[in-house]
Amino acid sequence: MIMLTGDVMLGRGMDQILRHSVDPVIHEPYMHSATGYVELAEEKNGPIPRKAAPDYVWGDALALLSRLDPRVRIVNLETAVTTSNRPWPGKGIQYRMHPANVDVLAAARIDCASLANNHVLDWSRDGLLETLDSLHKAGVKTAGAGVNLAQAAAPAIFEVPGGRVLLFAMADESSGVPPSWAAQVDRAGVRLLPDLSRKITLQIAREIKAQRKAGDRAIVSIHWGGNWGYAVSDEQERFAKTLIDAGAADVVHGHSSHHPKRIELYRGRPIIYGAGDLINDYEGIGGYEEFRPDLSLIYLPALGTSGELESMLLLPMRMERFRLNRASAEERDWLLRLLEKQSRGFRFEITPDGLIAARPQR
Repeated sequence: MIMLTGDVMLGRGMDQILRHSVDPVIHEPYMHSATGYVELAEEKNGPIPRKAAPDYVWGDALALLSRLDPRVRIVNLETAVTTSNRPWPGKGIQYRMHPANVDVLAAARIDCASLANNHVLDWSRDGLLETLDSLHKAGVKTAGAGVNLAQAAAPAIFEVPGGRVLLFAMADESSGVPPSWAAQVDRAGVRLLPDLSRKITLQIAREIKAQRKAGDRAIVSIHWGGNWGYAVSDEQERFAKTLIDAGAADVVHGHSSHHPKRIELYRGRPIIYGAGDLINDYEGIGGYEEFRPDLSLIYLPALGTSGELESMLLLPMRMERFRLNRASAEERDWLLRLLEKQSRGFRFEITPDGLIAARPQR
């Protein structure tokens, strides 16, 4: 069983409630201190502790993960891990967390951070280099960003019974990644795809297959699309299915949307088109209530030795007071109805302990 999540944003307001906070100054049009996001959340739901322990933000998720014990735990870390004070010129939003707060990732036993996203260079290339160094020193593997293109394109590799899990991470410009952030042969950056054309997709498939061995299970983690809405573009669908058709990907793990989107089972392989945010500091920011962005899912697919999906559990969560809480029965049922309406190839049911099981539709 593998754990996959959408965006984990431990910077900005989140960083300010932890034990080691960076300077709260940010350079955004509507907010000049990261503490303002904490105040907005407290106005909505009540006091949030300061100098919070590393396990605080994970809340109820920790007990569930301890019991289910996924072998590899992967998040999209949409935050620079740096004390750099040089924001990327012209970038309107800046996320960073203090390097000492990597113990928050350790608290949830995170094994790997996908870094191909539109916030990892918010504090310039020096901030990216410190991010890589901080995570690697903490034993967290990375994929999707690096000191050069070779490192950004390389997979994170995990030994598991019967083979390996390989995580390849990349981003598409539709998620807001500036073209200037692209890693090059001699320049640090993210693995940024020029487009999602068939030519590029087949190139990615060849790169993955060149590194696969018998028994490997390959995950393609991609940051793509806008923040809101349930639509999945034809380009995204073709990209995901072409990788599966080519025998390159066993799971396509999409993220960027602030709320969960549809999942699909295609040729026995799961496609998560938008995993949704898991942890962020948006609490108290209004305007998108119809999407219920405080609700999230943690995805736990179990893959067979040939890469096919055997089963998948979804853990319904709610963010409140900057902490993950188990969703109520009403909230869980809302997520269930959303999945039933949007998804393809799955049937869903509530497990005896209140989780959502996604089973292949026969």
